[in-house]
Amino acid sequence: MTFNFEIISPEKVVYKEDVDEVIVPTTSGQLTILPNHAALMSQVASGEIIVKKNGKEYFMAISGGFLDVNNNNVSILADYAVRSEEIEVAHAIEAQKRAEKMMKESSEKSSKKDFAIAESMLRRSLLELKVASKRRRISQLPQTP
Repeated sequence: MTFNFEIISPEKVVYKEDVDEVIVPTTSGQLTILPNHAALMSQVASGEIIVKKNGKEYFMAISGGFLDVNNNNVSILADYAVRSEEIEVAHAIEAQKRAEKMMKESSEKSSKKDFAIAESMLRRSLLELKVASKRRRISQLPQTP
């Protein structure tokens, strides 16, 4: 048995498929969702989503948002989400370097706002690199039409 799973970001529908299982990072900890899961709403934390479908695992990076589980329909409205195969490793590495440089410069100037922005950029780039590294060990996520 499967259930409908979708992730929607401000830019696009990131993923929409029937799946067997989903593991989502929430502010209360990791949540595993299976078919016929009880209805719930939760705040999504930054981390990686694991989608299980037809015996394979697929990975996505996510940062913030809300999870809604209701009647075998699971929706995430995400602040940011990207599928592992869409992550450009070179871009993520460059973003990491820029963020580290910004953090150093802002700490020297005591700019808390700039430091917070740089820290957020660093977290996102490190998350993308973590999820992208798993992509090398798995097959690609099925394409959403």
